[in-house]
Amino acid sequence: MKRKILFFVIPLLAFVPGFVYGAGCSTANLIRCLDSSCAINIGANPAARCQYCGSSSAGEPEKSMAMKSVSAGSAAKYSISDKELKKAPEDPGERYVWTIKKCLEKMPDCTSEDVEDNYDSLIEQSCKAAGIAADFSRLAKDVNTAKTKSTCSTEISACIINEKHCLTGYRNCESDEDFDKQFSDCGIIHVGCDEYLSEIRSTLIAARDKAVKSADEILQKIVLAYQNARQQTLESTIESCRDNSAKENCINSVCRNNMRNKCEVGYEYEQVVAGELCKFHDIACSRLQ
Repeated sequence: MKRKILFFVIPLLAFVPGFVYGAGCSTANLIRCLDSSCAINIGANPAARCQYCGSSSAGEPEKSMAMKSVSAGSAAKYSISDKELKKAPEDPGERYVWTIKKCLEKMPDCTSEDVEDNYDSLIEQSCKAAGIAADFSRLAKDVNTAKTKSTCSTEISACIINEKHCLTGYRNCESDEDFDKQFSDCGIIHVGCDEYLSEIRSTLIAARDKAVKSADEILQKIVLAYQNARQQTLESTIESCRDNSAKENCINSVCRNNMRNKCEVGYEYEQVVAGELCKFHDIACSRLQ
């Protein structure tokens, strides 16, 4: 997860005001700042960093915990305020990018590498805690639960096309390797379906292949439509060059909208100025011929 997050974050940081490769970064203050957005109520909820700034798979923080509560020694200067947090994205990945940007604005001596070296591991630890908690919760609820073939098919099919797995249309599972990984995850989540998994997989693979083929056909139609539209636009432009209508329309528009006397009789110099402003049509048409 560490590299996956940073590959997305780092290109964005070039646009952060005050972003410099400095050497005076305070690790403690940097963590305080990041925690003020990513570790709300961390004392009561060890999974907070993962839920806020790690993965949507970790679930949402409990509403009763949604009050800002970070370490007692946090300095307001290096913390993101409650007012600022109201604008924080809800998606964990987007929130992490937003948080890093805010903290680097407050701490210009710190860099994305400082974040990577000191904070990504804390998120990973939090996600491990969230995963362990989720596993125990699921096992306590689902172990030894018998299910029918119909129930298993419905549950796993819904799981596969969920946004956390293959997505509708199977866009994340076009290869068998990707599909099998997501199918395995869904099989683990929905226990009690082992005897039906092979048949369900075959059915979903067929559905995946059909969806991918249909998507390719639709994409080809879209590409063809754009090609036709581009060709029609090109032909129309060439025709307007032949009869000089495009330049004439440009001159009329400039006269109507930009010239004080609208290029009327007696103000022919305005017509000359408009012609110079629209001369780019001559240059463009010369390249098309």
